[in-house]
Amino acid sequence: MAIGLDVETPPEPENPEEYDYEKCPFYGDLPVRGQVLEGTVVSTDMDKTVVVEREYDVAVPKYDRYMKRRSRIPAHVPGVLEPLSVGDTVKIAETRPLSKTKSHVVVEVTEEATVEDVAELTREAEPERELSGGDVTEGAEPEATEGDR
Repeated sequence: MAIGLDVETPPEPENPEEYDYEKCPFYGDLPVRGQVLEGTVVSTDMDKTVVVEREYDVAVPKYDRYMKRRSRIPAHVPGVLEPLSVGDTVKIAETRPLSKTKSHVVVEVTEEATVEDVAELTREAEPERELSGGDVTEGAEPEATEGDR
């Protein structure tokens, strides 16, 4: 509970000379404040940044029902919590702005991804495309057009 939240403190960094203490809430000077959110990691393509997606319900009074919404939040990953993978469930806390888009930092990995979770997230991100009548299929020669003759 070193940062004011009920999260477990990770082990100290291996290379203290090379560690970025400026953007670490555990061993640096980065204060956490505001919201603490939980979501699933959907992208790890950026360096020291993950994109966390959370799903929530919004009331629609006209129909007296609820509608699902998603938000994607870029969050900084401190060096002591690396590496994260797609499908991990994490807690993120609000901080001061760290860059143009990042104002959150990962403070805890609550659940690591299983193979089935990763396969499902990959399937959602890249849905298989069905061939329509105008698409070229394998082994078929494309028809010659006026410009080819």
